[in-house]
Amino acid sequence: MGQQILALAICLAICFAAAGIGSLLTTPSINGWYAGLAKPRWTPPNWVFGPVWSTLYAMMAVAAWLVWRRGGDEVRLALILFAVQLALNVAWSGLFFALRLPGAAFAEILLLWVAIGAITLTFGRISTAAALLFVPYFAWVGFAAILNLAIWRLNA
Repeated sequence: MGQQILALAICLAICFAAAGIGSLLTTPSINGWYAGLAKPRWTPPNWVFGPVWSTLYAMMAVAAWLVWRRGGDEVRLALILFAVQLALNVAWSGLFFALRLPGAAFAEILLLWVAIGAITLTFGRISTAAALLFVPYFAWVGFAAILNLAIWRLNA
């Protein structure tokens, strides 16, 4: 039981470390550069993003933990793919907010979306619950990709 709790804590720490890095890359641009961009009228208010992302990172962590519990070679591959998508997640914040490159960020978020789809399918072969925990993330990043594209086009 103690090992299970420790593993869950590690999964949460890894996911929220990624969230923290993403936040460090994002926050300096919110009130200046991002506030000055033309955005579609359906853009969510800024306060929505924090709670949504916090929930998604927690769900990612639980999903990774559910998969980790199974052990084996397929789990190793699944967790490597999980790490790749987490790195892509952080990279998007760097491209869009820190480097202020919405076009490059759009190309990258498409890779992230495909990676999330692959993780969802891979996790699904190991744990249905883990795959289901990824569905809201897949949907949100799909929405974020459309928003990213709209912002890029409005500001090109």
